[in-house]
Amino acid sequence: MPPLGAFFYRMLHRFSAFLLGTAAVAAGFVLPACNSEKASATENASPTAEAMSGTAATAAAEQAAAVTTSATAPAPDPSTIPASATSNAAAILARPQVPILCYHQIRNWTAKDSKGAKDYIVPVDAFKKQIQMLADSGYHTILPDQLYAYLTTGAPLPSKPVMLTFDDTDLDQFTVAKPVMDKYGYKGVFFVMTVSLGRPRYMSKAQVKQLSDEGHVIGSHTWDHHNVKKYQGEDWVTQIEKPTKTLQEITGKEIKYFAYPFGLWNPEAIPQLKQRGMVAAFVLAEKRDQQDPLFTIRRIIASGYWSARTLHNSMVQSF
Repeated sequence: MPPLGAFFYRMLHRFSAFLLGTAAVAAGFVLPACNSEKASATENASPTAEAMSGTAATAAAEQAAAVTTSATAPAPDPSTIPASATSNAAAILARPQVPILCYHQIRNWTAKDSKGAKDYIVPVDAFKKQIQMLADSGYHTILPDQLYAYLTTGAPLPSKPVMLTFDDTDLDQFTVAKPVMDKYGYKGVFFVMTVSLGRPRYMSKAQVKQLSDEGHVIGSHTWDHHNVKKYQGEDWVTQIEKPTKTLQEITGKEIKYFAYPFGLWNPEAIPQLKQRGMVAAFVLAEKRDQQDPLFTIRRIIASGYWSARTLHNSMVQSF
């Protein structure tokens, strides 16, 4: 395989009204980052109490009851949740969405960074201010098992939940982002692309294991960021099955969660992911699938251009 630094971003990204550009150039060698698009009105709408009925009203009541729950409350293993709950798409879609942020690189901009790349590169001070804003505003980080239990059964969450996710295995996620999160007792989800493990400017296996040992969650982000919509034949083994096994060997834990490269997915991918042990998967800002919302959980990219206030406004408007 030729060096990844030889590749440029090929995907045409559709951004939300808050995002400013396209493609991202990763440090060391180029990694395709994720795209984002404006959340639809149907995803953002917050219906009034008078307009709510049935599952929507139940979901609102569940959300209101969640405020007394501890941020560290243990979540049930997804395997213990009955199929009747995990397959009830209407109930899952009716529950209010949890803000989920997607980060890539946490480093200061350089003269070589393009305008579009800066969407995916959050300067260190900006990242610190964004995380401080979350803490000062009373947000509690949650992890995927908690989110899964909430979406499927209405299990309570802490007040003002947020999920922090990190794609592509960049070293600065470990050296910069983790210490900032540690300061506030925050935990995150690191979606690892296994081809990059041990390469310059990327995390090592030992660092990935340390993240897992310290209570963060490790998820799969394929072997080399290949577009899921283009998979054929053995691609499912190369891109999903083998990386999952590698990450399980590193962490000693099941790998149950997946993030689509570029945020791109298709219906054919979902049974393939289920077959390989995934219980949920994350896209970006597009609408969730109405038949399988657990495999199209929405996130928004935290842009390098955003102040802490802009980030907060984007969270409120997008979820």
